[in-house]
Amino acid sequence: MRAFFLSILMGFALFSAHAEEAHKVVYHVTAGIDSASAALYNVQNHLNADPKVKIVVVTNGSGIEFLVSDAKDHKGREFSGMVSDLASQGVEFRVCNNTLVSSNIDPSKLLMEATVVPSGVAEAARLQLAEGYAYIKP
Repeated sequence: MRAFFLSILMGFALFSAHAEEAHKVVYHVTAGIDSASAALYNVQNHLNADPKVKIVVVTNGSGIEFLVSDAKDHKGREFSGMVSDLASQGVEFRVCNNTLVSSNIDPSKLLMEATVVPSGVAEAARLQLAEGYAYIKP
């Protein structure tokens, strides 16, 4: 009987520890400036609701535009401040090298918070399949 209760307590402890793990989410941005602006506000709202969440923003296609130095939203505000603020909260930004090559964008033109990955699509898939990230397409 004692072993039974001990196994139940251990089960609750394991379940509780797993329930407290931070959620992991990949935001996949593939559209231009207006879409990126909305996505970044979604990311901040997500962090406000769940400060422990681990967020990676993966970009490809025209979705990379906001991570290029001096990029501005439709109101003329630079993205660099918001990207820097989100990065300081633990958000990671990944840019598709295939898009950089096909668009003739030198990686040195990216914001310092951006990391280049070989393929944005492959990175989004890898995060989901290999690392258990939930997928959000804003």
